[in-house]
Amino acid sequence: DAAPPVLPDSAAFRARVLALVGRIPPGRVMTYGQLATFSGSPGAARQVGFVMNSLAQTDSPWQRVINAQGAVSTDKLGFGDIQRGLLMHEGVAFDASGRCDLKRLQWWPDEEEGESGGGEQAGLF
Repeated sequence: DAAPPVLPDSAAFRARVLALVGRIPPGRVMTYGQLATFSGSPGAARQVGFVMNSLAQTDSPWQRVINAQGAVSTDKLGFGDIQRGLLMHEGVAFDASGRCDLKRLQWWPDEEEGESGGGEQAGLF
């Protein structure tokens, strides 16, 4: 019995996204699609982006959410350099194309319980 999907425009979805973002450790990242899936709405990456867009002036570690290519998606919003700078301060390195090593840096919530999961799951989102 799978749980019903959480509507991506609901308060419950927003709360789940915010809770997950708050758990991402410094120097690690999650993707928009990954957050959507773990928040109960697979395929709602754009809606995660809307939630993230409201966090730039908060204490939430919004900078740790990037796109599935391992790059920031905030350049068009005018704060891509800020996001990259915050991530670089945490030890996240970007290559010449502006991408980080997602396979190594992508964080999975089950890692908190001591399970490994980055290797075989990386690239799904």
